[in-house]
Amino acid sequence: MTGPPKKPTLYSMLGRSSDTTIPSSRKNQRKAAASAVTDPNLVIVGDGACGKTCLLIAFFDGTFPKYYVPHLFGYKIVDFKIDGKHVELALWDTSDYRIHERRRRRSYAESDVILICFAIDSPDSLDNVQQKWVSKALPFRRCRPVMLVGCKKDLRYDTRTIEKLRKTNQHPVTHEEGEEVGRRIGAYKYLECSAKTNEGIKEVFEHATRVAIL
Repeated sequence: MTGPPKKPTLYSMLGRSSDTTIPSSRKNQRKAAASAVTDPNLVIVGDGACGKTCLLIAFFDGTFPKYYVPHLFGYKIVDFKIDGKHVELALWDTSDYRIHERRRRRSYAESDVILICFAIDSPDSLDNVQQKWVSKALPFRRCRPVMLVGCKKDLRYDTRTIEKLRKTNQHPVTHEEGEEVGRRIGAYKYLECSAKTNEGIKEVFEHATRVAIL
């Protein structure tokens, strides 16, 4: 599968050194798996501040940023082991302001799975899934599965969040509401996660990778 040029792993993003040399044993594992596994491209889209970047950081680094971190990712390739097989998981975080619209569309075109994210503490971001993000992905999704991901699950029962939304006659998105939107847009799966507690993070990428390499 033709893809964009490979770039440094997330370690460079986090200011760490990264040894790009693959040990011989690792190379052998890759070689053995190459014939059976296609390295997938995953594209992550959604409103700004809905939790996309924190989702990625929690998955790769197991940490939760203390401050809002827009545009921290872009295009990254990382090693991922699933069901005993090694894959090179390529991720596009399309919130990166440096990504030109042409490259953004290219990321859709070359994706194997599109992850549409929204924030559970923001009903408006769920509305935008249907009003904005599905339409952007529509030209490319006929042969590409779409997964709907509810981020910030830890805020569903947060008192401050509930009170804040109540002032505008809103409430945190329920699991049932998320599932309903998932059905409406024809999502392959609806999942929820929290980058803060790490709940559901691994499952999101496991499901996305499995459906990508089927």
